[in-house]
Amino acid sequence: MVLEAGDDEAASRQSLSALSELCRIYWRPLYLFLRREGFGPDDAQDLTQGFFADLIETRAYARADREKGRFRSFLLGALKHFAANARDRERAQKRGGGIVPEQFDERVVSEVEAQVGRATRWTADHVYEREWAASLLRQALDRLAQECALAGKAPLFDCLKPYLSATGEAAVPYEEMAPRLHRPVATLRSDVARLRARYRAILREEVRGTVAQASEVDEELRHLCRVLVEA
Repeated sequence: MVLEAGDDEAASRQSLSALSELCRIYWRPLYLFLRREGFGPDDAQDLTQGFFADLIETRAYARADREKGRFRSFLLGALKHFAANARDRERAQKRGGGIVPEQFDERVVSEVEAQVGRATRWTADHVYEREWAASLLRQALDRLAQECALAGKAPLFDCLKPYLSATGEAAVPYEEMAPRLHRPVATLRSDVARLRARYRAILREEVRGTVAQASEVDEELRHLCRVLVEA
């Protein structure tokens, strides 16, 4: 959507809306990359928001070659270039100039900061890719939660959400949950199976939005799975 906007005014507005949404979702990988590169918390926030503002103002994304790499790779390459020249750009020192859709949530920044200390054994590029994968998973889970809420099943989703993680950590046994939810154990198992299937489908949609061709989705998913499980 972003690349195909061209010069048409309506299409450009649509592309900027899409890009702003991607910025909202994927600022964390970029921020973590900068922190791993040695930038302090304040500088990393300024650079991340300044980068997005510059990306939107200059429409640098329009110069991306859709046949080469993925949106993930394009953003990181563009950030590296931006950070290398930041000291020569006054606007790089500003927090988005009002263009970034929202300021960073301080609570979320604190959560991300907690990851910085745990990421010392990985390169900055690897930290970026791990957080990119985690951001995709969060976005897919958020979309699934919204769908369940619209269907009036938010309480059920909240109870079954732990079963959607890779480990199932903190998941309450079905036998304990069934009386509280007034649902048979067999029904709960079916609920989880449906949620997992929908979660996978949404994740594929999210990945599809960051690659050039549908044929690249499986390869990108395999890559992201690898970076998540690497110790």
